[in-house]
Amino acid sequence: MSAKYHQHTVFLFALLLAMAGCKEKDYAIPEPKGVMQNDAIKRSIGPNLVGQRIEFTYAMALPAARGKLVSAQVDASIAGAPATFLEHRSFYTNSSGVDVGVEVGSPSVNKDNATTVTFTKDTMAATLRYYYVVPEEARGKSVKFTFTGKSSNGETVTYNLGPYNISVQDMKLDLKPVDAAACYISIEDMAVYTAAEAATRPDKIDLVYVYRTTSNYLHSFVAPSANAQYLPGVTLPNGVNRATKLIRTWNLRDQQLARLQFGVFIDDADFEKQRFDAATDAAINTKAEAGLWVLTADGKYKAYVFVNAVNNTAKSATVSIKRYRLN
Repeated sequence: MSAKYHQHTVFLFALLLAMAGCKEKDYAIPEPKGVMQNDAIKRSIGPNLVGQRIEFTYAMALPAARGKLVSAQVDASIAGAPATFLEHRSFYTNSSGVDVGVEVGSPSVNKDNATTVTFTKDTMAATLRYYYVVPEEARGKSVKFTFTGKSSNGETVTYNLGPYNISVQDMKLDLKPVDAAACYISIEDMAVYTAAEAATRPDKIDLVYVYRTTSNYLHSFVAPSANAQYLPGVTLPNGVNRATKLIRTWNLRDQQLARLQFGVFIDDADFEKQRFDAATDAAINTKAEAGLWVLTADGKYKAYVFVNAVNNTAKSATVSIKRYRLN
């Protein structure tokens, strides 16, 4: 038991140092008090989106003479989606910078608003990860979390985090429009359709993806209502005619859409303030890592469409969308 204690204590101390590095300057590493202690941090950054994870780390430890850990629990003010879980492995970062998990308990159990891990290993220190999957119920609200650790001698510690705002916006990653095939993009459905499919839902088609080898056209996104010169060789399905407004931009790489190193996020407030006074109906010759601000013809949605990649050979693109409902 002693060896395990020292090993886990080293892990916990390293974690607390990392926590200290991530927090405000006035944060202080907890002083040993001879009692059970705990700490928690939120690891994920950016807007908190419905259907996506919010990640936390929860650390707890107590002196060997005061027993061992028996359980850890997180209570959310709004119950997480079913995929919510608390890791039953304790994590530390090795000398190569790799996170390593050591199993210390049974897989977590969700009941109502609580997620619980029961410890099965004899340990006095652990650092668990908690993944809260944002439920639809939380959209536009805020959520708080209470982390609780219990020891075999009856001690209980708690740590509160939040509240955290949950965005109104939605996100869909890696749609793949293909020229002359699945080239009709719906913001409302956050999907791409073939011409036959688009003909069954013309009131939901906001963009047409077109690829032409002409150097000043290439990969283009066009409103169905645009002049025919911007839709060369395209015969629109019956009823597909929406007057979508577009603004192309080159340097807005939202990290959640791009999954690149850029620490930039489009939040709800960005959608609210985005104006379309200078909008057009066609974004011609669009490159990878460019984007489009979009306002649907019915004024129901604003969206940001990020171009993850383009492929001249396949005449296709990969796009990811954030969508904000206005009414």
